[in-house]
Amino acid sequence: MSNPFDRPSGPTGPDGPQRPGGNGGSGGARPASTSRRPGALVITAIILVLAFMLLSAFASFWTERLWFGSVGYQEVFTTLLLTRIGLFFVFAGLMAAVVAVAMAMAYRYRPVLWPGMPGMPDDGMDRYRQLVGPRMGWVIGGTAALMGLFAGASASGQWRSYSLWRHSKEFGTTDPYFNKDVGFYVFDLPFWHYIVDFVMALAVVGLIASLLMNYLFGGIRLSARPGERLTSAAQIQVSALLALFVLAKAVDYWLDRFDLVTNSGSIFTGMGYTDDKAVLPAKEILAGIAIVCALLFLANIWRRTWLLPSVGVALFALSAIILGLIVPTLVQAIRVNPNVPDREGPYIKANIDATRAAYQLDQIDVRDVGGTAVSGDGELETLDDVTDGIPLVDPQIVSEIFEQQQQVRAYYSVPNVLDVDRYEIEGKDRAVVLGVRELDQSGLAEGDQNWSNLHTAYTHGNGVIAAYANQRPEDDSVQQTGIQWAEGQEADEDALTRLAGEDGYETRVYFGEQSPTYSIVGQRPGGAPVEFDLPRGDRSDEEVATTYDGAAGVPIGNIFSQLLYAVRFSEPNLLLSSRVHENSKILYDRNPRQMVEKVAPWLTVDSDPYPAVVDGRIQWILDGYTVTDKYPLSQRESLEEMTDDSLQENTGFQTLPTDEINYLRNSVKATVDAYDGTVTLYEWDEEDPILQAWEEVFPDVVQPNEDIPEALREHLRYPEDLFKAQRFQFQRYHETSASAWFEGSSRWEVPSDPQRTTRLQPPYRLFTDTGEGETWSLTSVYVPRRKENNLAAYMAVNSDATSTDYGKVSVLQLPNEPSGGPLQIANTFATNEDVSQALLPYTTGDADRVPGNLLTLPIGDTFMYVQPVYTRRAGESNFPILRFVLVSYEGNVGIGETLRGAIADSLIFADDGGRDQNQSPEPTDEPSPTDEPTPSEGASPTEAPSGSVQAQIRELLRRAETKFVQADQAQADGETVRWARLMEQGRALIEEAVELAD
Repeated sequence: MSNPFDRPSGPTGPDGPQRPGGNGGSGGARPASTSRRPGALVITAIILVLAFMLLSAFASFWTERLWFGSVGYQEVFTTLLLTRIGLFFVFAGLMAAVVAVAMAMAYRYRPVLWPGMPGMPDDGMDRYRQLVGPRMGWVIGGTAALMGLFAGASASGQWRSYSLWRHSKEFGTTDPYFNKDVGFYVFDLPFWHYIVDFVMALAVVGLIASLLMNYLFGGIRLSARPGERLTSAAQIQVSALLALFVLAKAVDYWLDRFDLVTNSGSIFTGMGYTDDKAVLPAKEILAGIAIVCALLFLANIWRRTWLLPSVGVALFALSAIILGLIVPTLVQAIRVNPNVPDREGPYIKANIDATRAAYQLDQIDVRDVGGTAVSGDGELETLDDVTDGIPLVDPQIVSEIFEQQQQVRAYYSVPNVLDVDRYEIEGKDRAVVLGVRELDQSGLAEGDQNWSNLHTAYTHGNGVIAAYANQRPEDDSVQQTGIQWAEGQEADEDALTRLAGEDGYETRVYFGEQSPTYSIVGQRPGGAPVEFDLPRGDRSDEEVATTYDGAAGVPIGNIFSQLLYAVRFSEPNLLLSSRVHENSKILYDRNPRQMVEKVAPWLTVDSDPYPAVVDGRIQWILDGYTVTDKYPLSQRESLEEMTDDSLQENTGFQTLPTDEINYLRNSVKATVDAYDGTVTLYEWDEEDPILQAWEEVFPDVVQPNEDIPEALREHLRYPEDLFKAQRFQFQRYHETSASAWFEGSSRWEVPSDPQRTTRLQPPYRLFTDTGEGETWSLTSVYVPRRKENNLAAYMAVNSDATSTDYGKVSVLQLPNEPSGGPLQIANTFATNEDVSQALLPYTTGDADRVPGNLLTLPIGDTFMYVQPVYTRRAGESNFPILRFVLVSYEGNVGIGETLRGAIADSLIFADDGGRDQNQSPEPTDEPSPTDEPTPSEGASPTEAPSGSVQAQIRELLRRAETKFVQADQAQADGETVRWARLMEQGRALIEEAVELAD
């Protein structure tokens, strides 16, 4: 018999005359198969489809490049492109090379005699050999290229992990189990995992290619006798590739050891008792066994026997089952489950420490409060002073008021939930609720919604609308019953305009959250402007036109650019319309959040961009986060779940393959100019190692912190998504004891929104004092877990970026005694008889009661709840109107048309409840010069006076007279609710006196 390693040639080859069916074979020549050539139309159609697909792909790529250039970030596009191309070709080349070599070697060393030849049994593969043999070069090249394409596409998606690995940094903190710096887990380990997985994929794909080729050409014969089923060449190839795979698996086991500190367990993220005592040794042992198996496969190249490799693989599989599955399960069931707190205690403590560090919870200042209320002769004045900045304007409810009172054209609108910011007006920081007047093309008449109008005429929004949040006028004097506008359409509503200087601010908004898909801007030489604009103070129907002249936008004055954008947007008018000329630019991809995500694709961007008038421009301000899910031992959670509340819409967080993270830093502050689209990124957390790594990947993209203009810094604030993630984690991780953490007896939770009980209450921005003076803060509260009727703690973070205490989180922790939580207070407001009576005239018929946001404010060592109450009648043109303010203080409910009136009412109620019941107040002839209640005002109308019947009657009449005098004063002060209550109390005293007289 011939040597199976001899290469077939000459007449004995696959095309020789001895081949059955060949020219010299007994089967004779086969008739040529007939084929029909596709018709010319089919070929033409295929060519056109392919050409259009290529043109679409090129148009998408090239217009993306032009967009980056138009906003000044061409280097980001270039770096991304080169990195992805480099990864593609390196990994695609490796995969293609392995597949090509495996197939070429199998074909090169195919046996001289194969099935189907004279004297050899036919295996049914002859037709395939006949088809493949003459085209072997194309088959090998095509298969290798196809596998390379898949590998390259996968590798190009690893540009993030590669870039971080290439520019890795140290955190300066090590884990307690492997003594590795955190940077190893964040920067190095993910890419090493990908390298090992790729090597295993190389071995598997190469092995499959080799097996198929050997089987096709007889190197593998399944019907042969044992020992002769593989030729020597096939055995060498298979053994080498299996050895490579098993060796890579050994490295994979070794790297998997480090994943134990980042894997999520049933209780917490990180190393647990079972992981430490069973899984970790198992992976080390399996890594050693895998190395032995790899050596056995390599030895099989020379020994020509599959016995030892088979035994090694069986041992390896058995060990994987026993060590990887059975032993950990037994350890968990026998050692851990019966005594979880003791076994898992040290590991829970490590998780607590890491989580607090990763989310900066270890920097939160926790202070106990004792529930001491403000008291004294000037109680009302004191409370009025500390609550004068309370925002009564609900950013969600008043959006309709903004629409009705400030939108003079149907094609403008504001967001459903407005933003809250602060401005220094007349020397005092004032909270304002504001929104950008953006373009809403759906407001155009249906007949006006043609291409020219939608894309060349109605191109931009106009200005901002702002109202003082505490519903006080510009001088911050006395709270009014109606909205007090800080910036609007009327000439006297221009506080923000005056702050911007003599020339005001640029009102045109081409880049915003509701901007059209694309707009064509630019004025034809010698032509007139065609873009509709809204002049300030103009409520006439006269149209005013303008032309965009900002730096952003891609010129499309040439036919080539017009063609590309016509393909991208599937719009032939970009080629045909006379509105597109040599001076035209196209604006697209202009949502501020989308723009920042594109120029900084490594950032996770906060879900709430907010506008501010800075240096005469409307700037969208955004917060950018660096995140990872590889911080060792830190608790991993879904970012979407952590940031969910009643105001949150779809966040769309997409920086990681999933939105689960366990490390979060507000590393970047970004701005987008609403007029010209300029995107600027500033360093914020300069010590963040992830930010430092990305700054090396994309140099000069992020500007230094010291370059932030002071005018802009005044409007930077603590980001909401970061605060919500911290409050989510702190509800468990305020507890630093492992046993208490596991028991969960002291666990808190964020309360449900009283108005939407299926969602969580959102945080609120207001001026608050947690013990170190009043600051601009972002606040929230906690309730005990599953006990939403009680208040557990109050959380506030200094949101003033100009303060040295910016970012300091303070938590006021209440004692275990019951204290009303938001849900209980909301129920109290809803069922209070005085509140219902006061609202009755406004909620009858087709009118509805619309409760505003329920705010919690620390007052000394106790808390006050404040809630605005709006009413709204049915009908599209009716908007909510603020009717009353509700207050709950020291367990007493007050209602008034103003906050001061509501506080005074709650104090009257407190006095009626017996605060001064042991005193015998003397009647007064004159009302108190202030609005605070006097002792006689606080006497209960049903309190029985002492003495004879006549003395009792005189005392009751004196009290009634005092009530009526105080009622007159309340009426003069405009405090209607207080007047009604005092009149009712006076009448009750007279009725009691009449009963005694009878």
